Amino acid sequence: MTGPFFLGIDIGTQGARVVLLDVAGEIMAKAEEGFGLNEASREEQSPHHWWKSCSHSIRQITSEIKGRIPVDAILAVAVTSTSGTVIPLDEQHQPLHKAIMYSDQRSVLQAKRCMASASKHHPNGYTGFNTSSGLSKMVWYQDSFPQQAERIGLWCHATDYITGLLSGVWGVTDYTNALKSGYDVERKLWPAYLFKVLPLKKKQLPQVLPSGTVIGKIHPKTASALGLSPQTKVAVGITDGCASQIAAGAIRLGDWNTTIGTTLVVKGVTKNQIVDPLGRIYSHRHPMGYWMPGGAGNIGADWVSQEFTGPLDQWNQKAATLIPSPYISYPLRQKGERFPFISPDAEGFEPSGLSLEERYTANMEGVALVEKYAYDMIKKLSGEEVSAIYTAGGASHSNIWLKIRSNVLNLPIHRMKHTSGAVGAAILAASQVYFRDLEEAGGAMTKVDTTVYPDPGLRQAYEEKYLAFLEIMTAKKIIPGGADA
Repeated sequence: MTGPFFLGIDIGTQGARVVLLDVAGEIMAKAEEGFGLNEASREEQSPHHWWKSCSHSIRQITSEIKGRIPVDAILAVAVTSTSGTVIPLDEQHQPLHKAIMYSDQRSVLQAKRCMASASKHHPNGYTGFNTSSGLSKMVWYQDSFPQQAERIGLWCHATDYITGLLSGVWGVTDYTNALKSGYDVERKLWPAYLFKVLPLKKKQLPQVLPSGTVIGKIHPKTASALGLSPQTKVAVGITDGCASQIAAGAIRLGDWNTTIGTTLVVKGVTKNQIVDPLGRIYSHRHPMGYWMPGGAGNIGADWVSQEFTGPLDQWNQKAATLIPSPYISYPLRQKGERFPFISPDAEGFEPSGLSLEERYTANMEGVALVEKYAYDMIKKLSGEEVSAIYTAGGASHSNIWLKIRSNVLNLPIHRMKHTSGAVGAAILAASQVYFRDLEEAGGAMTKVDTTVYPDPGLRQAYEEKYLAFLEIMTAKKIIPGGADA
């Protein structure tokens, strides 16, 4: 095999994952090493441990491919990691503190302060700061450790830390990581309120570049230690959600991806930034200058694992004989919803007296109806068409659920073969090294596993069911009148 090939690295909450991808999107080798998750590691993790696990995984790959794939055919590498995880570094780029994780909830007061400051001093920029935002954690650290904070030379994100160790280039991040650290992705600057109102210093914040921008090559000593070529290029990384969006195929204008796992997450690509006055959607910046809006709700597929035992094939087979069902269900398993509508008091519901088979079917339909509401709202806010739906997550493995969703949305749904963040990072690494841009790289390297098309008869039945769903949701005051977003 002569290549070329590309490495994608994903530093997740529970472990490091590395894949080696060819130009057709086939995985040539992969490796991973877990961290072990506990309550403490939900707040803080060791960046040194990340690098150790990452290094082990890369060495495992280079050892596996020895004699089969020349390492000088690995042209580039890119990294993805959790959004909102930040690390204070000293002047020598050594961590002053463990990485403060996106899931750390200690910055409640600082999050309120950041949101209030942004709303007052930079209302046209991103203002939705919460405890998962990098900015809130930076301010929390400044407040909590003032003496150590005096030694900060640079704030970096999880992605930036691994990228820096690979390349020896520090002080660089990307649009997607920088957004929730306060960067204005529309005007492409760090707003003044960060330094005049909040306790940050401009010199501590990195330069922001489009994801995929090549910033150098692997440092020679690092390349030698990992078994890689020092000619391998290093690209600026991306957040894990956006990397998964790339792997799932939602890269071109009008492309959207729905991931249904524990929750429902929708991400897509638009020409113009979606401005949602209710804050249900926020927009990352696409590497090609477009926008990558998205939102995440509380509804999803958690009810499946909680309530339906045994092989899911048995439930899917029974559901195939029941669609379209006459029942309307809203399988929310916690109180309150945040996307595609904001309803703090929303509660799930379903008709009484249903069999397990009927409940399973109605619940799948209910999630699909919420998904349709999301895309109707998105089209209304953006004024742009949704031309393609790609899908990932546990729910995408149910063919009958794909059939339901395709008919509810009246669009083909494409399930991709590889949807991991590491695969998305590898595609990103190739985007400006071998291909012209991310669209071309995605077109060549994303792999469709299954496409499901709507059926005219089912489509009409589900259109009627959607209208009935809106009436019930309105009557219960979960959504505003009609389909008004």
